[in-house]
Amino acid sequence: MTADSFRSGGDVRGSGEPRPTGLLDVLSVSAVVVDAGGRVVFWTPQAEELFGYTAEEALGTYAARLFIHPEHLQAVVDLFTEVLRTGRGWAGTFPIRHKDGSTRLMEFRNMRLQDDLGDVYALGIAADHNLLQRVETDLALCERLINQSPIGLALLDPDLRYLLVNPALARIDGIPAEDHVGHHLRETLPLPDVDTIESALRQVLTTGSPLLDQYHVGRPPADPEHEHAWSLSFYRLEDPGGRVLGAAASVVDVTERHRATAEADRARRRLALIADASVRVGTTLEVGDTARELAEIAVPQLADVVAVDVLDSALACRRSRRPDEGPELFRALALKAAHPTVALRAADPPGDLAAYDGDRLVTLCVHSARPVLVRHVGDRDLPRIARDAEAGALLARAGVHSYLAVPLIAHGEVLGALDLKRTRNPLPFDEDDVVLATELAGRAAVAIDNARWFQSVRNTALTLQRSLLPDHPPRHAGLELASRYQPAQATSEVGGDWYDVIPLSDDKTALVVGDVMGNGIDAAATMGRLRTATCAYADLDLAPGAVLQHLDKITCDLEHYIVTCLYAVYDPRTGRCQIANAGHMPPALAGPDHPAELLDLPPGAPLGVGGIPFGTTTVRLGPGDLLVLYTDGLVETRQHSLDDRLSVMLSFLDEPRRPLEETCDLLLHGLRHPDDHDDVALLVARSVRATGPGDTAFSPEAG
Repeated sequence: MTADSFRSGGDVRGSGEPRPTGLLDVLSVSAVVVDAGGRVVFWTPQAEELFGYTAEEALGTYAARLFIHPEHLQAVVDLFTEVLRTGRGWAGTFPIRHKDGSTRLMEFRNMRLQDDLGDVYALGIAADHNLLQRVETDLALCERLINQSPIGLALLDPDLRYLLVNPALARIDGIPAEDHVGHHLRETLPLPDVDTIESALRQVLTTGSPLLDQYHVGRPPADPEHEHAWSLSFYRLEDPGGRVLGAAASVVDVTERHRATAEADRARRRLALIADASVRVGTTLEVGDTARELAEIAVPQLADVVAVDVLDSALACRRSRRPDEGPELFRALALKAAHPTVALRAADPPGDLAAYDGDRLVTLCVHSARPVLVRHVGDRDLPRIARDAEAGALLARAGVHSYLAVPLIAHGEVLGALDLKRTRNPLPFDEDDVVLATELAGRAAVAIDNARWFQSVRNTALTLQRSLLPDHPPRHAGLELASRYQPAQATSEVGGDWYDVIPLSDDKTALVVGDVMGNGIDAAATMGRLRTATCAYADLDLAPGAVLQHLDKITCDLEHYIVTCLYAVYDPRTGRCQIANAGHMPPALAGPDHPAELLDLPPGAPLGVGGIPFGTTTVRLGPGDLLVLYTDGLVETRQHSLDDRLSVMLSFLDEPRRPLEETCDLLLHGLRHPDDHDDVALLVARSVRATGPGDTAFSPEAG
């Protein structure tokens, strides 16, 4: 640099007024060069802004006299002389005089310059002290905020490489701050959707619109076993001239909030599951149905594979012995999976019996009456879970990684176990899962307990009832016979429905159908007493109305029982059938030469009302005629009118020549439904003789 170049006083930035592009422009840092004589030889445009003098006014004048107060003049001269003599620079603050007459405090940096001719100059770099102090304060504040902030902060260049990372972000992603610098965002960000984040950042760089509070979940390298959550915000950085410098990212760790929200959501789902179980488990009094309902509730909310196994002794309503360490015999009742898996092949199919030794976890569960939890299933655990080595290999192949067995306990008795496995669900079972599974198992156990005792009582009553029903031959004199008894399908207790075929003297046959109003063992026992009495009175060769009269007296002595009954006596020699009705459904008559119809009999009062006579009606059974006696469970439902159902029944009798066994099956299959709540007794008789001339077809007689 030469003296001439200093004296030019030109704008080194070129013509025009440039936009500020950096910190020096923001601070308006000025440069002034003074020769050895103290005259100004170089004056920048920033000096004009700072001191108020133009280059024309400043160049060639003595600097000290231009903007130094007289009282500071000697000190400035001494300082100037020292810098030129020794070459040591000086930095400090002192007041200057502005062209407008005001005094302003300036920050100076002074140093000696030497050109190629050996001449020396003094360079003074100056900036407004107040502005500089404010910038320094702002920078210090920013530095403190960045370094001490709990929010992770990062600066990235336009290629999304790290320029700066604060300690908080280093703690969040578990990577030292210095290891971030120069690396791309995707190399350190522990989020599965990093492509989406990069795309969003590039959009911010392009548009300048910030992207705030973006929620992301992932597993950081510092804690890969647990899920963390962060709120991310992105901003574009520009210099004062508008040039894009890169982007700033803030990362707020919201893991605690995420976990609290997740736990609250999990609690809501658990409560909803329990509420759902209260409605869906135990809807029937069938043990198998209840077990299936429990398995369906637990999948997939609680487990990926669920099995319900009940102790065979409990299912048989035998009190189990005190817990020991021996084997146990389980009956598999239900098996359910959330998705197709080979783990189903490792389980016992529903209905199968399986013996498990005392060292198996399911056996330990029922012996201890406590849950058995294996958070992380290993190779040593599978042999204690699976029934055999092959099943263990299938469980390993299915990816079973967590196991839980919960006892089914009702009224203090262990009935079996709820067996839970996780394959696709990556979370292991925890204590909350144990509590939920125990709650579900407890509710289901009560329903299973009710169902098993219900079925036991039902089976007892059904066995009693079937033992009381007749085992008649398919043919009697002049008659071909078929019968059915079907207990209620939607309840556990059988009713008091019965039928009977009683051979009488002179080749006559008594046909009886009755219904004791009630159910259970008491109704079955009452039915047995009335059937025995009916057989006794039938042997007396009494008219049907008289037989019902005697049965009515017996029923009156039975408290709380009302009985309907239809009693008919068929004489094959005459083809006549005498019928008396005690409040029962009318029989149906069908023949080869006339359509099926309901016989119009006096309805009579049910047995047990007392004091009401019963009439007897005579009908003729022609060759091949079909007489159908039944109880109301065949035709009565809660959804249809009785007249409609009777019409449907008659439509099934359109072919009286059909084999009687087929007719019985047709009536039951066509009229019965799974939700029917009443028993059915059905007796079908076909006349197999030809009637003689002069016989009337239908005539009433006095009882």
